[in-house]
Amino acid sequence: MMTAEQRDTLKAWVRAPSTPQSVALRARIVLRAADGLANSRIAEEEDTSRPTVILWRRRFEQGGPAALPEIAPGRGRPVTYGADRVKAVVEATTQTKPAGATHWSTRSMARAQKMGHATVHRIWVAHGLQPHLTKRFKLSTDKRFTEKLTDVVGLYLNPPDKAIVLCVDEKSQIQALQRTKPGLPMKKGRCGTMTHDYKRHGTTTLFAALNVLEGQVIGECMAKHRHQEFLRFLRRLDREFPEDTPLHLIVDNYGTHNKPKVKAWLARHPRFSLHFTPTSSSWLNLVERWFRELTEKRIRRGSFDSVPELIAAIDEYLAASNADPRPFVWQASVESILNKIAKCKAVYQTLD
Repeated sequence: MMTAEQRDTLKAWVRAPSTPQSVALRARIVLRAADGLANSRIAEEEDTSRPTVILWRRRFEQGGPAALPEIAPGRGRPVTYGADRVKAVVEATTQTKPAGATHWSTRSMARAQKMGHATVHRIWVAHGLQPHLTKRFKLSTDKRFTEKLTDVVGLYLNPPDKAIVLCVDEKSQIQALQRTKPGLPMKKGRCGTMTHDYKRHGTTTLFAALNVLEGQVIGECMAKHRHQEFLRFLRRLDREFPEDTPLHLIVDNYGTHNKPKVKAWLARHPRFSLHFTPTSSSWLNLVERWFRELTEKRIRRGSFDSVPELIAAIDEYLAASNADPRPFVWQASVESILNKIAKCKAVYQTLD
């Protein structure tokens, strides 16, 4: 008697594209048998033999779904390469480099190990190896790293009462690039296209403030990236929010944020409090995440024949984003970040 849980398991195997066809056939046989079909009819509909149907019905009765993927001793494709050969590929991939190159490819490894490149690929997949990929990183050398990290993460996880937390930054040197030819539209079987060459028509700088609680962004494009423009943006923030509301601004260590005139203005407006991220830690400012959305969804694939057209496109994206704001929720604790950095430093100390 098949249980409801077993039936759901077998149906999932039949639907899943990753299920081996032999296992999917066995699951269909057992499901049809549970529906009351005779062995001969099942064999006819599944284009197999009656003894095969009887075999897998018996196997299922004895071991349930777990018995269907099993391969009897002496059956199945014999192993071509043993554990020693697999270990040699893994060690060569992780501990050596090919002559004249920085990393292995499946074909270069196949030539070195005298096996097929498809076999190398399967070994890499099984061991989670991806020699063609790299990830960039940078460790902050800020002496006050822990202090600044704790301050900023504290604003995300435990913001002050009756105050607004804003992530403020500038996306400078946004280029108005005009593609030399119009791209082809997307159609079935082909993605959209765009030329790799372009004409430059100038740049703009976007000053932006992300409201951490609500997800809305106040943004303004300016021609230059100086402390004068930063002061102009601070004045706009001063107008945007009620006068009695404290504003906590998370900013980076760019020089314009520490100019004497900026400090003097902040002294005259005590409701503004600046919280600086550690050096080389732009990932700690959530507005950077919004900048990435802007780049991917509106700028990168765009073609702009002038700076005003680029600014209009940015303003359009701002309006659409603020019409349906989606806050970015910070979840990492200070302890988890410090533990991760400590592990990274420990690895590099062993390499020195």
